[in-house]
Amino acid sequence: MTDPNEQQGPRIGKDEWVARHGDNRARRAGIAGTIEERLRGVPWWAWLALFTGAVCLLPLGVDSGYARRIAFDTVIYMLLALGLNVVVGWGGLLDLGYVAFFGVGAYTYAFLSSDKFDLHLPAILTIPLACAVGGAIGLLVGLPSRRLVGDYLAIVTLFFFQIFLTVTNNGENLFGTDVTGGPNGIINVDPLGLFGRELPVSTDGVFNVSYLYVALAAFVVVYVALRFADQSRTGRAWRSLREDPLAAELMGMPVSWLKLMAFAFGAAVAALAGTLVTALNASVFPQSFEFPLLITIYTMVILGGAGSQAGVVMGAILISVLLEVLREPGDARGLFYAVGLLGLFAAFRFSSRLAVVLGGTIAFGLVAHAVAGAVNDMWTAGLEGDGSRLGGWATHWVIVPADLASWVTPVSYIGLVALTLVLTLLRGWNRIALLVPTLYLAAFVWENVMLVKPEPTRFVILGALLVAVMVARPEGILGEKRVEIV
Repeated sequence: MTDPNEQQGPRIGKDEWVARHGDNRARRAGIAGTIEERLRGVPWWAWLALFTGAVCLLPLGVDSGYARRIAFDTVIYMLLALGLNVVVGWGGLLDLGYVAFFGVGAYTYAFLSSDKFDLHLPAILTIPLACAVGGAIGLLVGLPSRRLVGDYLAIVTLFFFQIFLTVTNNGENLFGTDVTGGPNGIINVDPLGLFGRELPVSTDGVFNVSYLYVALAAFVVVYVALRFADQSRTGRAWRSLREDPLAAELMGMPVSWLKLMAFAFGAAVAALAGTLVTALNASVFPQSFEFPLLITIYTMVILGGAGSQAGVVMGAILISVLLEVLREPGDARGLFYAVGLLGLFAAFRFSSRLAVVLGGTIAFGLVAHAVAGAVNDMWTAGLEGDGSRLGGWATHWVIVPADLASWVTPVSYIGLVALTLVLTLLRGWNRIALLVPTLYLAAFVWENVMLVKPEPTRFVILGALLVAVMVARPEGILGEKRVEIV
């Protein structure tokens, strides 16, 4: 007799991974497992309401116009991430021209509500028109691309992006007419107006928080609409298209039409974001839609988890806040050392090896700083404290010459990469011994090379963060796990 409850081997025609998914979830134990199960039970609309309420209350506790403007920019990033998620996360289409649709919405609003063509349509009419134009252009871009996949689709959409940049940068003489203003853009754009009342961009030079609430309302509407679209037959068809276009087509799904819809939906959301930004800035310039913005939005989607609405929103928030924190050297320094400590705790937990690494790194730095200062005091005279305890401590720990030689930067970079690669080949206490000088060299590179150039440093940190998250969670923070054959 065979016990019916006994686990049998793989059965023909049965998806064993799916069949055992409930058992795998049931095996999770401990406080972390309980918390995860409870959080998963909270409905999505409750999370959305909680998040929206928190953002609405933010201006009450923050008086800084700068912080409120960052909150507005973050909501715009969230909108852009949601739109790109439709194309990439649901449709599985590699769209490298997405930022162009953002620009299309911005320029459409500027054409219809400014002194450029002496048209001053109300925002309640201009914004839907801009979204419609963005969706229509997305549909047109998708027409020649509907039979393309992968790299070929990426090349075509990137070509469209380049056409957009070329036209906007050279549109001051397009067929003998000044259309886009060229590099000087379009200025004197009308602000938003609701119910016959204009919303001023600022009050006494301080950002008008009403724009934050308008952007947040647009975000909620888009999030809910896309949520319903995702749970509809179209949403399920998009995911089938993402997983296997050939299988979806063999099952009778209109693959070409699904691609066109994904392009149109994503483009319309991007155009909506463009109208809000243009109304706030009262101007639009082609330099606002360069390639780094595309990379930033893709980073948000990939980091949060392509295919997950909550994931891409979380990715947008993390990246937006991180970009602002890294603007100030003092804040960036604190973030760098905090992330380093968290990484060590994650790797060694509370063990003797953690104490050895931390103690050894601190002692190594103090000795190296003392020796360098004794040889030549100019070798340690380049770092000035920023008034914080961390900045004062760094002045007595990291070697920062007053005049950094040109050869130090490439040598330190190459040395750090080489030591990191060697660490992957070592085991046991040999790795611990090499980890100490590697960590100190990382601090040396940070203080001497990266902090003095905050703009490129921000994107280097974003790249490092993305790589780290992809190694730990290839699907992203809240992305959908998939079964892969490796």
